[in-house]
Amino acid sequence: MPGPDRKRELGRGERTLPGVWRLRLPLPWPGVPHGNAWVVADGDGSWDIPEGDGFVLFDTGISEPGSMKQLERALEMVGLELEGCRLLVCTHAHSDHYGQAATIVERTGCELWMHPNHEHMTRAASDPEAWLEARLEVARQSGVPRDALARYRESRKGQDFGVAGIVPPDRELLPGVEVETGLGTWKVVETPGHAPSHVCLFQPERRLLISGDHLLGRVSLYYDYGYTPDPAGEFLRSLDAVDELNARLCLPGHGRTFTDVRGHVDANRALVRERVERAHAAIGERPLTALEVQPHVHGHPLDERTGNWWLSETLVYLNHLEVAGRAKRVGEDPERWSAA
Repeated sequence: MPGPDRKRELGRGERTLPGVWRLRLPLPWPGVPHGNAWVVADGDGSWDIPEGDGFVLFDTGISEPGSMKQLERALEMVGLELEGCRLLVCTHAHSDHYGQAATIVERTGCELWMHPNHEHMTRAASDPEAWLEARLEVARQSGVPRDALARYRESRKGQDFGVAGIVPPDRELLPGVEVETGLGTWKVVETPGHAPSHVCLFQPERRLLISGDHLLGRVSLYYDYGYTPDPAGEFLRSLDAVDELNARLCLPGHGRTFTDVRGHVDANRALVRERVERAHAAIGERPLTALEVQPHVHGHPLDERTGNWWLSETLVYLNHLEVAGRAKRVGEDPERWSAA
C-alpha cells in the first residue's frame, strides 16, 4: 500500500479517437498509480454520443472506498454518465479490470461479458482466507522463511480483493463472439498467460486493439501462478496470436496508447525468453529453491513490494522449463529444481 505522503491520483477522462475515450482510474499500488477503462460509442461512433445510444465500457477499475466516484468523475470529464453504459466487457478477471463490475451492473442493468476461466479471481475473492493459506503454502515450499510468511499473513489482514461483489458473466467471451459498437465490430482474441481469463478485443477495419494487460506501453510481466500448467507458454502463444492481427494502435490497460504493436510483442517475447534462460542457467549449477532462483531471473532479491510478484513469476518459468523437459523437481520440503 502507498505511504501516507503519496498523493493519490484522481479519475480523468480524455478523448483518444472520435468515439473512443480513455478513463484513467486511480489504483492504490506503488509503481502502478492508475489503470485504464475504455469507452467506445454506440450509434454512429461520433464525438458526441447521441441521446439514447449509450456506450460500451471495457474494464472497470478497482473497487475501494471512493472508486465509483472516480469513475463517474472521469466519465463526467468527457460528457458521459454511467447510466449510458449498455454493455460492460472485461478483458480479464483482475481487480483493476473487474473490481467494479457488480456495482456497474447493478446500477445500469447492463450485461457483463467476460471469459469463462475467471475462477482465479472469483473463487479466491469468495474465500480469501483459503486463497491466502494456499499462497503461503506455495511460498513455504519455495523456500520463503517462516518469519517472512508470518509478516505477509499479518499484512494481508483486513485487506480485500478490490472486488465489489462476485458477478458471473452473462455471456462468455470466446472466439467467435463479437462486440458491436459505433466503431464497428470487435472480435475476441483469447490471450491467456497474464491471467487464464484474459482476452483482447480487435477492431479489424480500424486495426484497433484493446489489449488489457497482455500488452502495455512498457514490458511488465505478470502471471497468475497455479491455475494452468504453463502460463509462460500460454503468454508466448498469445503474443503470436496478437502479432498476426497487424494492429496499428493499442489501447492498453495501463499507460498511454502506442502504435508500435509488433515492436512491443517482440520486446515481450525477448524478455520472457531471457528470464527463462536465466532460470535454466541457475538450476544447471546445483538444485535450488524457487526463492534461490529468483535473484538470477530478475537481477535483484525480493523485497516487501516485489515478493509475491517476482516469486510467482520465477515459479512460472520453472514450470515452463519442466513442461519443455528442461527442468525437474528434486526434494519436497522445500521444493528444489534442477536442470533435466
